[in-house]
Amino acid sequence: MDKKKVVAPLVCHGHSRPVVDLFYSPITPDGFFLVSASKDSTPMLRNGETGDWIGTFQGHKGAVWSCCLDKCALRAASASADFSAKLWDALTGDVLHSFEHKHIVRACAFSEDTHLLLTGGMEKVIRMFDLNRPDAPPREIEKSPGSVRTLAWLHSDQTILGSCTDMGGVRLWDVRTGTIVRTLETKSSVTSAEVSQDGRYITTADGSTVKFWDANHFGLVKKYDMPCIVESASLEPKFGNKFIAGGEDMWIHVFDFHTGEEVGCNKGHHGPVHCVRFSPGGESYASGSEDGTIRIWQTVNYTEQESYTANGPSQNVKDVVNEVTHQMKNALIATEGTKPIDVKATEN
Repeated sequence: MDKKKVVAPLVCHGHSRPVVDLFYSPITPDGFFLVSASKDSTPMLRNGETGDWIGTFQGHKGAVWSCCLDKCALRAASASADFSAKLWDALTGDVLHSFEHKHIVRACAFSEDTHLLLTGGMEKVIRMFDLNRPDAPPREIEKSPGSVRTLAWLHSDQTILGSCTDMGGVRLWDVRTGTIVRTLETKSSVTSAEVSQDGRYITTADGSTVKFWDANHFGLVKKYDMPCIVESASLEPKFGNKFIAGGEDMWIHVFDFHTGEEVGCNKGHHGPVHCVRFSPGGESYASGSEDGTIRIWQTVNYTEQESYTANGPSQNVKDVVNEVTHQMKNALIATEGTKPIDVKATEN
């Protein structure tokens, strides 16, 4: 536990009620973006790196439970307690279409090709809306056994995964047949289900447990008990070497993916944490809380052994220091001696 480090977050104010969902866009030519859902009925769009407010989507008349962006961050979608899901222009904030439902909508998700919008909620019905023909009736697939809590696409839009508010398990639907083909069993209701950026893992949070499933063969890869009841978990997307979890104790815990050891703990929220998500590059992660704030935390290297080749030194810091010190000593010998010494020759 002595390895834990304190991280000062960027605090994003704006919502007047609890933040219940967060979604990062992929990296676009204009950067990446963060959209948030709140019980105050107004989803907000922010710069994903700085947390700066860009705009507010106004039009819902009830709590917004879920939000998402398409892969180009040009459109947003939201699911609300006002019995509707809305499609928004992310550049202007205008409502492009409102999809009416018969009950509270809890989840929404864009397909990878951005042509379809998936919705689900208290009706226990999962619908697929064709965004090229938004006025056309949606396709409905086999009913969920319970009220839908989370939805996500898998396998290049060939599979849908969803969880329920009132029962355990994650169910997988085959999009072609519209039927449930498999259930990933959990004891408690799954409050968070995330497909990893590389498509290898499904990360779920149920009760006080975080599980990682093989997204292709659906076997349980890892299971870790958490220090409290957690509502959300997210796997670091770039290296896959750590994951975060947040829940009832108001803290964001950072764990080693391979061992389950807690390597960091971030405190700052003044209410339970409802959602946590890593940014698409893994350099930061965001948390949304009952206190109405979003906090963006910078990812910290928790061990000296980690090395990065993309934007930093490929050697351990101590090794670099030792090498520089050695070269300085050789240069000093060369200046003090009567005969110059070739530094390269001494190294060889």
